Amino acid sequence: MAKGLAADGWDVTAVDESEDALGRLGPDWRGGFVVGHGLDMTMLERAGVSDADAAVVSTDGDNTNLVIGQVLQKRYGIGTVVVRVLDPARARFYAERGLKTVCPTQTAISVLRDAVNATQLEPSEA
Repeated sequence: MAKGLAADGWDVTAVDESEDALGRLGPDWRGGFVVGHGLDMTMLERAGVSDADAAVVSTDGDNTNLVIGQVLQKRYGIGTVVVRVLDPARARFYAERGLKTVCPTQTAISVLRDAVNATQLEPSEA
């Protein structure tokens, strides 16, 4: 995600609890990198969140992502906050309340369903 946004021209600072994540960005990484947790306000400020135009929140946990997303949106006033939420019902619930959510589970369901339906010329009447 960070590499793609940087390639698109964004000034990117990646935040991760593991310093090993910096290695995954590759030797040509020119963006920022801060080791820490997204719920740590001091770390967020060190990462430059107060000057951010946009943020992507994609930890391993829906709860963490939703809390961080709301903090970035409400406390720091970031206009574009995109949050990964694996649970489709929760993603829909928070999207209806103004948080931009991306649900890979729902995307996978749609793609799988389309793939199955594409194999049939006409839907079964059974």
